[in-house]
Amino acid sequence: MTMIQKVDMVVIGGGMAGLPMALRAARHGPTVLMESDLLGGTCLNRGCIPTKTMIHSARIAHLARRSAEFGVDTGEVAVDMATVVARKNKVVAGIRDGSYRAVTRADGLELVEARARFVDERTLEANGVRYRAETIVINTGARPTIPEAVGESGFLTSTETLDLDEVPRHLIVVGGGYVGCEYAQMFRRFGADVTLIHRASRLLPAEDPDVSAVVESVFAEEGIEVRTGVTMLAVSSDDDGSVGVETDRGHVSCSDLLLATGRTPNTIDLGLDNAGVGVDEHGFVKVDLGYATSAPGVYAIGDVVGPPMFTHSARDDAALLYRSLFHNEDIDSSHRLVPHAVFTDPEVASFGLTEEAARTRFGDDVVVGVENFRGVGRARAMGEIAGFVKIVADPKRRIVGGTVVGAHGGELIHEIVVAAAAGITVDSLGRLVHIHPTLAEGVSVAAGGAHRPTYAE
Repeated sequence: MTMIQKVDMVVIGGGMAGLPMALRAARHGPTVLMESDLLGGTCLNRGCIPTKTMIHSARIAHLARRSAEFGVDTGEVAVDMATVVARKNKVVAGIRDGSYRAVTRADGLELVEARARFVDERTLEANGVRYRAETIVINTGARPTIPEAVGESGFLTSTETLDLDEVPRHLIVVGGGYVGCEYAQMFRRFGADVTLIHRASRLLPAEDPDVSAVVESVFAEEGIEVRTGVTMLAVSSDDDGSVGVETDRGHVSCSDLLLATGRTPNTIDLGLDNAGVGVDEHGFVKVDLGYATSAPGVYAIGDVVGPPMFTHSARDDAALLYRSLFHNEDIDSSHRLVPHAVFTDPEVASFGLTEEAARTRFGDDVVVGVENFRGVGRARAMGEIAGFVKIVADPKRRIVGGTVVGAHGGELIHEIVVAAAAGITVDSLGRLVHIHPTLAEGVSVAAGGAHRPTYAE
């Protein structure tokens, strides 16, 4: 007879939303955290932290090659991929070890390192033990999407690419979203020839079109071949051992192929049907604005519910759900402002409405302010003049969106986000005194000039 253990809550998945959810819930009663892989999820182990660690190494190599511009002679630049990967692993391990220590020290929390499957609405099975809980939270995340056209081999995903111990001779990246763009530039700076293939008409198509223009220009300067409007049809092995990629524009060969074609939710084999948990046509768990699924007492947070698929939004999912379950707060995830960043160089960061979306919603009375980075003194001193700051406001001059493309864009965007959340008008933001010389002066100038109708070089 299978043993049944009764607890207050089971959290399936120890990612950046599931882990804090379980730690907080354990303060209130017996809680089980089920994780079949490593604590920290995609972000810590295969995403945010490892990629940004390696991107920083690539930037160091890039700056070393540019050193003569600043009067510094560094000599020939060589990249040791084994050392780059070892550093990445050390950084990740240090953070992950902290997660395991937190779980070990938490009273009332049991870590079950096994795959979980629903038996019925409130019962899960893992390692031959059944756990029945009043509340179950699904946080199983997502994985790289593999298009049917490519078969089962001959390619890399973002996961395997992080462990390459040699620089590829010629890397083809399929996909021009944030993952594809980050990896393309990173490996070009490590020394690979890089071709980026994207089926849309421009890179980063979810961003303001002006963003795509800047990124594509920078990529061209760095020697990245960008082919937009191209669809991959199949993958094959060429006679010389290289990888062949068939597209609707012809055949291209490479030494290594990276697929950056989206994310697929980890909902297969969870037994969701046994619990009555509904999913959409792509397999993402369907939830309401309070993260409740179609099954009573079962909730889902993080990437498994679909966009926005960011670590910071997943963490906020956990915080909101915790406040709802344990402090009886009314929550509504639709009202939050969620910024995001693409860690190319220059960085791309944005939130809210693009200029185009704002014009569709509010008409021609939309207010737009722009400052180019080349007009910012600190950016010129740093030699980082690519990009711009754009602030979008409604006809009442309330900020409804913002974009920063430039050095430290991921940091600068927060000033605009805070202003929007606080209800500060674009005029009030423009009147704030900013330190000179700083990159943030670009925000001030963009806000102060928020009357120009469109972005212009």
